[in-house]
Amino acid sequence: MSEQNQTPQLDWREGGIPVSTRFDDPYFSLAGGLEETRHVFLAGNDLPARLHPGFHIAELGFGTGLNLLALAQIAEMPIRFTSFEAFPMDAAQLSRAHAAFPDELDLLSAELRRGITQPRFTVGQVTAEIVIGDARKTLPNWEGMADAWFLDGFSPAKNPELWNEALLDQVGRHTAPEGSFATYSAAGYIRRALTASGFEVSRAPGYAGKRHMSRGVMR
Repeated sequence: MSEQNQTPQLDWREGGIPVSTRFDDPYFSLAGGLEETRHVFLAGNDLPARLHPGFHIAELGFGTGLNLLALAQIAEMPIRFTSFEAFPMDAAQLSRAHAAFPDELDLLSAELRRGITQPRFTVGQVTAEIVIGDARKTLPNWEGMADAWFLDGFSPAKNPELWNEALLDQVGRHTAPEGSFATYSAAGYIRRALTASGFEVSRAPGYAGKRHMSRGVMR
């Protein structure tokens, strides 16, 4: 981890779902967070079919770690995961949030919570690193290249800083050839910015009645 931790201020909805008071947005879908992650970020990046040893996933917005847990559940070989997060939850917040997840994630959730304070930790076959700080500052200095991106910041309407053109250009600059991205957002300006950064962008059906999501491949 890097930079000073700024623990988020949370409200909790029925069912144990955390809501950021800063961004007035829940951390995962009220219609089923795990299924949303599988639909948007895993299937949207053609995972697990594309996984191979050393495959590197990067993420904007670690949140509760649900995407990492879903990824670890399907990874059958050693892969890497780097997430950029400005406001990391503390252990007590993670524990409370994880209590809302399906029981099938219990062992992986416990593994995540044990390792989260370390610079690098493993969850299943995934070696993970959380880069703490404003991604607009930390991503340009990152030396990695991602094979796939999970773009999972809070709603663009409520957290526009994580969706601005300059940051999405950095996403493109840190994507390997034939690398991909997926996001729940289908906002036109986001699709245009990702196209400008080098991705061939397309829309796909969204999750739980949401009309569209976005995905793309670096060409």
